[in-house]
Amino acid sequence: MSRILENVHKSAKRLHDKGYMDNVTMWEFDALCLPPKRLFSAEDIQRIRAKNQVSQAVFAAFLGVGKTTVQQWEQGLKKPSGPAAKLLDVVDRKGLSALT
Repeated sequence: MSRILENVHKSAKRLHDKGYMDNVTMWEFDALCLPPKRLFSAEDIQRIRAKNQVSQAVFAAFLGVGKTTVQQWEQGLKKPSGPAAKLLDVVDRKGLSALT
């Protein structure tokens, strides 16, 4: 999140906490301040798995997907989306231990 957006969000939270902003409006601010959806290339998937020093089968088990899915991601045949992309982002930033 950019510094400007972070400051706007903090200001909105303070207004909400003081009762000047309703929940729905605060939720809209929360949604606007979410980080952009990250896209992963085949090389990204390979790098993340290699950084965590696990096989495709073990990596797949941690992510809750099949080994074939990881293979297809790493070959560029498919792209991770939804919850899998979010988990990959977490694993890339914090390691597989964040999922245990």
